[in-house]
Amino acid sequence: MSHKDYHVVPFCPAPVRIIKPNKHFLFVAKPAGLLTIPGRHEENKDCLITRLQQHPKSQTATVVHRLDMATSGIMIIALSKMAHREISRQFEHRETHKHYIAVVDGIVEDDNGVIDLPMIADWPNRPKQKIDFEDGKKAITEWHVLDRDTSNKRTRLKLTPVTGRSHQLRLHCLELGHPILGCNLYSKNGSEHKASRLLLHAESLTIKDPKTGKLVTAQAPCAF
Repeated sequence: MSHKDYHVVPFCPAPVRIIKPNKHFLFVAKPAGLLTIPGRHEENKDCLITRLQQHPKSQTATVVHRLDMATSGIMIIALSKMAHREISRQFEHRETHKHYIAVVDGIVEDDNGVIDLPMIADWPNRPKQKIDFEDGKKAITEWHVLDRDTSNKRTRLKLTPVTGRSHQLRLHCLELGHPILGCNLYSKNGSEHKASRLLLHAESLTIKDPKTGKLVTAQAPCAF
């Protein structure tokens, strides 16, 4: 592999915070700029799961779902095979509930809405995704305006993904006409330069406890 074939991720000094410890799973808050799993190159091994596995109480940690490196917020990590299997099933059958906070470019006029646009990998432009009505997989995002900053021409949204496609929220916001600030993959009119990071944060996640079946919710406060 030549040097040009990979990108070395800058070290992320921010820690992984444990929100709700449990015998079978952990809710954790991932900082922006940290990979969820190791990158392919040796220099990209530092990540959320590697850090957790270095601690005696979470050596058995495994990834059930992911957040993009640039996205911060709440995640759930399995600590047992039973929990991994059951929580994975909940994600697969859309039994979990999560919402995100995003700050997007421009003033969104309507108070809420639904984006229903199928998505597929944009192979010539990997890792980007694109809208494809013929071969794309169903992708649905519900959105709600939390605040309009008219002086800075930006809007704070609550985003609820009904499906969980890669880059779904970023691409759907772009298609809404209001790209997420700081996103260098899905941008227009210089929106990628209007924030020092991607302004996308997973604020809340609800699952069923894999042992008891009771609903469990954890939240990570948004820093922007």
